[in-house]
Amino acid sequence: MVRKAFRTPRTAGASALAALALAATLVAAPAASATDHEPAPPLAPPGAGAVCAFYFGNEPTFYGDQGDRVSEVQCLLANRRYLPWSEVNGTFGPPTLAAVQRFQADHPPLIPSGLVGSRTWSALWNA
Repeated sequence: MVRKAFRTPRTAGASALAALALAATLVAAPAASATDHEPAPPLAPPGAGAVCAFYFGNEPTFYGDQGDRVSEVQCLLANRRYLPWSEVNGTFGPPTLAAVQRFQADHPPLIPSGLVGSRTWSALWNA
């Protein structure tokens, strides 16, 4: 049974109509299931500054790779303004290689090799 949450006069304004729409949405929402109360998996390591939701791990990622790991590297680099957002495409090509090397050079003791290993992953998440 759905109860009417608000009564509006005939001269109700836009705010009253918005409140009615919100109330209808809240009343019509489905009941929570048991799985709704499970904790969500982390999107990034604890204490990470930037959050990108493509990949969580530290597998080596390098020139020529494609996929979620590369998208994560690119997103983190774009968050830190080492790579334009237009280059977040999941392909580790020349622009991504140059951005990784610039990031590594700016964050010693990383070596500007272009390889995104566990230390570079950690620096990307926590820079």
